[in-house]
Amino acid sequence: MIRKLLVTLSLVTPLFFVSAVKAGNPQHVQKLISTGECVGCNLSGANLQGAHLLGADLRKANLQGANLTGANLEGADLTGANLTGANLTHAIATNVNFKQANLNRVNFTRAQINDSNVYGASMNNLNVTEAKIYNTGIGIGGEDGAQVPDWK
Repeated sequence: MIRKLLVTLSLVTPLFFVSAVKAGNPQHVQKLISTGECVGCNLSGANLQGAHLLGADLRKANLQGANLTGANLEGADLTGANLTGANLTHAIATNVNFKQANLNRVNFTRAQINDSNVYGASMNNLNVTEAKIYNTGIGIGGEDGAQVPDWK
């Protein structure tokens, strides 16, 4: 009886983890974690909670709806990336290049965003509740037509 139960559990248990990962391409998630780069990868819906992505090369990656809660993105390059609806609650985003990225509906609640480049980024409906934002062109309100400087 116990053997049948163990066999059944060993067959069913992986199904729970498959739905938890549920990324656009699990091989791309593995590539990112192992190499720190995934240019143009499909990481939509990926669970990257708490990931250490220091200096990661994610140019033009699709991170739509990704869970980056508590992730460390220091020095990451997200130029042209799609982060629509991504969760970056408690994330650390220091010296991140968000140039021309889609940041629409990104949740930056309690995130730390310092010295990051948002030149040409789309930033509609951001949630910046209790975020600490320094030397980065993200703010509430502001002047119409205000220019966000590009990194040189």
